[in-house]
Amino acid sequence: MSQVHLIDHPLVQHKLTLMRKKEASTNSFRRLLGELASLMAYEVTRDTPLQDVEIETPMEKMTAKVIDGKKLVFVSILRAGTGILDGMLNVVPGARVGHIGLYRDPKTLVAVEYYFKMPQDMAERDVIVVDPMLATGNSAIAAVERIKELKPKSVKFVCLLTCPEGLKAMGDAHPDVPVYTAAIDRQLNDHGYILPGLGDAGDRIFGTK
Repeated sequence: MSQVHLIDHPLVQHKLTLMRKKEASTNSFRRLLGELASLMAYEVTRDTPLQDVEIETPMEKMTAKVIDGKKLVFVSILRAGTGILDGMLNVVPGARVGHIGLYRDPKTLVAVEYYFKMPQDMAERDVIVVDPMLATGNSAIAAVERIKELKPKSVKFVCLLTCPEGLKAMGDAHPDVPVYTAAIDRQLNDHGYILPGLGDAGDRIFGTK
């Protein structure tokens, strides 16, 4: 199984509970997702390398530490990944952004790619792939596979929710990719949705059905 990091900070869990409620409005769901993603970004970027820079405070010159945000790439799995992406960019605004468009064939549940756009020089970059759900794992596995073709320095996967089936599928396909999540739910249903879950994240973010 993949290296799984459960982000159980009280604020993360509180906001996730509010998002799960079926009466949560589109506006509320979208706002909470951005806030939750920003909180998760702190854990996901915990091991980001630092470099020394010379600065001047109001008192004196000093050597201080900064990250090189330009070497970090957030890759959003369209369309639902956009909600997490926005929240993470609030924390690391200098990061580059890639997009991969995948849709799930309703009959086979297999991920079908329709769009792929990444920054240049991916071999010099650390990649964080974002998508609200790791359910069957098909979309996440396909996305990571495509990204690995560009040989980035590292790849992480971030989601709000997952389940044992999704973690097993991801771990079997990409055992080197750590998964960061706010919850590991009970199971998938026959249609590939997480239970108890929070419904279709894309529809809830954008107010569609």
